[in-house]
Amino acid sequence: MVRRVSAPRMQFEAAAVYEYPDHLRPWLEDLPKASGVYVFHGESDVMPLYIGKSVNIRSRVMSHFRTPDEAALLRQSRRITFIRTAGELGALLLEAQMIKEQQPLFNKRLRRNRQLCSLQFESDKPQVVYARDVDFSKQTGLYGLYANRRAALQTLQTLADEHQLCYGLLGLETLSTGRACFRAGLKRCAGACCGRETVETHRARFLAAMERIRVMCWPWQGPVGLKESGPDITQYHIIDSWFYLGSVENLKEARSLAAPPKGFDNDGYKILCKLVMSGDYEVVELTRPTAS
Repeated sequence: MVRRVSAPRMQFEAAAVYEYPDHLRPWLEDLPKASGVYVFHGESDVMPLYIGKSVNIRSRVMSHFRTPDEAALLRQSRRITFIRTAGELGALLLEAQMIKEQQPLFNKRLRRNRQLCSLQFESDKPQVVYARDVDFSKQTGLYGLYANRRAALQTLQTLADEHQLCYGLLGLETLSTGRACFRAGLKRCAGACCGRETVETHRARFLAAMERIRVMCWPWQGPVGLKESGPDITQYHIIDSWFYLGSVENLKEARSLAAPPKGFDNDGYKILCKLVMSGDYEVVELTRPTAS
């Protein structure tokens, strides 16, 4: 039997167990009113409890102290540390990297999705391709990033419904030779399957609909540094093939950073793509270290 707890009662119970975390007060004194990443640590020196980011570390950490819903986190915490960054971009990149590497107990876990796939349209029908087989940072003609094949095909079906595209020509169902598809009779398909529009016109309409989800190839030959300047810190965020490799204050230090791992960093791509292409950050092209 499942006992349901009403929302007011849940709020009451959370408030009832909440106590202001006085044991953490000493760690608040050094928190800056500046951008960066902060970490709540428990008894373990290896796995942190929570990793967050903010343009004002002190203010954001204090907001945790005023939230009864975070009582469990605060009770288990023993200390709070922070890492300064030049600005919001550096904090965003560093937070994502640290969460993925350290897997904090109270964060949503970020793992590399081995089923990550995209839609490739180079022949007559779109095909589902996987990041484990194709380098998404370099391959042209890719549309959308999906957690699995089912999600990719669902997007294809949704686009077909929105733009009267033919399921048969998109490979979503089998076409009978010389016959229109079932949706054409319902006027849900513009009729490329039966000659009411040309296959070329159908293809052009499909590509136009897909353009908004086109995957951007990495536009440089090697790594780049994105320059971000704050009130007292200037950093270069080193990016290669959409992977965030780390941040340095002097570009000479970038030589010590590791090369990007194999695969495709979906999280890095989502964070960086629009920002890199926006022109808001100075981009410095770097030379990829050669293997010795």
